[in-house]
Amino acid sequence: MRYRLFHFITAIAIYLVLYGCINLGPDYQRPDLGIQTPESYEFTPDKTRSLVVENHWWQVFGDRELNQYVDQALKYNWDIKLAAARILEARAQYVRVRADRFPTVNASGLRQRRVLGEVTTDTYTLSAPSSFELDLWSKLKKASQAAWDDILQQEEARRTVAQSVVAEVITLYLEMEAVERRLQIAEQSIKAFRESLQFVEIRYRRGLTSVLDVRQARRVLAGAETIVPQLEQDLGIIQQQISVLSGRYPETQAPRMQPEEYYKQLAPVPPGLPSDLLWQRPDIRAAEAGLRSLNNLVGAAKALRLPTITLTGSYGWSAFSLSDLFKKEFVAWDLAAGIVQPVFVAGRLKAGQRAAEARYQQGVADYVQTVLDAFAEVERALLTRETQLDRRARELRFLEEARATQQVAENRYIRGLVNYLDVLNAQITRFQAEDSIVLVDLAIYSNRVALHRALGGGWGEPVPVGVKDDGIFFDF
Repeated sequence: MRYRLFHFITAIAIYLVLYGCINLGPDYQRPDLGIQTPESYEFTPDKTRSLVVENHWWQVFGDRELNQYVDQALKYNWDIKLAAARILEARAQYVRVRADRFPTVNASGLRQRRVLGEVTTDTYTLSAPSSFELDLWSKLKKASQAAWDDILQQEEARRTVAQSVVAEVITLYLEMEAVERRLQIAEQSIKAFRESLQFVEIRYRRGLTSVLDVRQARRVLAGAETIVPQLEQDLGIIQQQISVLSGRYPETQAPRMQPEEYYKQLAPVPPGLPSDLLWQRPDIRAAEAGLRSLNNLVGAAKALRLPTITLTGSYGWSAFSLSDLFKKEFVAWDLAAGIVQPVFVAGRLKAGQRAAEARYQQGVADYVQTVLDAFAEVERALLTRETQLDRRARELRFLEEARATQQVAENRYIRGLVNYLDVLNAQITRFQAEDSIVLVDLAIYSNRVALHRALGGGWGEPVPVGVKDDGIFFDF
């Protein structure tokens, strides 16, 4: 009967803690941004649909090698693995904090010998002492909810890291292709300048031109040749960076041949509404999860200033003989309740509450700033797309005129109507225009990456986080 009474009281206590505790608050509410959010982005492309989040959006480039690099980065990148390990830590922390909401039960065994004169007495005791804190003010519940929000924050932080890694891999890959194209243009210019030098030297030996033309042709050729080592260095560094992002030893490879016709006019990305960013971007979701955690910790700090009620009890047996230990008549149990109210702690608990409230205000500032930065990134990417497309059209017209000018200069030089410096300047301008086109195309494609990253969607999910039976996290 006593045994049942003990467990009945314990069950009532657990019910009160889990379902009947007083919520001190404050209840979480998403903070007001304090800004006027427009109905649409300023530079939204015309005739675009509402936002459609396309998974693995980078496949629009149609490059299998790029897709492989992205897959390797998502699987083997160590920054992503670090973020996953932080999730495991947050999960373990949640289990530890949540355990405070349940009774603590221990097992205790004791053999005690007393010697009084010539009489020796042995006492055997076996008991299960337990203690339980009634969470009347939601202190433990708030702490548990805060720990759960920390898990959500780390989950979103891992998605943010994964997006950053994938975006960097794609951007570096596009830069690698651009450098390879620029190397081809540089080699073409060197070949053209070398042929021009041979042509001028022949005319010089025939007395048709001056040594100045020869010197100028040699100067231009030497200048073009100096570009190649720098481009080769840039290519090697980019390849090493991609290797590291993919979890491999930094290595380089020979430049690949790039086709002359490579540029594709990609359809504009429908950015949706500015309000969509609050659920699209994982960094915003992470900031809000952190804010909810800080809000719960404010409630926990308030509850620390109120009385703490603890139930303690023990159930077991105590006998003078080991053979009698488990008999009914030797059952021993007790149940007690205690209350502790902080009286004088020199303002420590009040200061703790004020500190928790200040950390919440810091979280609000961080959340609002994260949202504002996200809006700015989207608007910047949309503006950049518009201006770079206009720049490309102008660069194409410039290249067309540069090629035509080179042809006219070469024809007039053969007829003796202009000096050779005009021909060299026309050639230099033409190859610089071709190089500029490559850089503009890179800016357009890189901006595409920046826009998808700013919008936050279509990146796919990293490999789920898990643990082995021995508790060591596997290759996630």
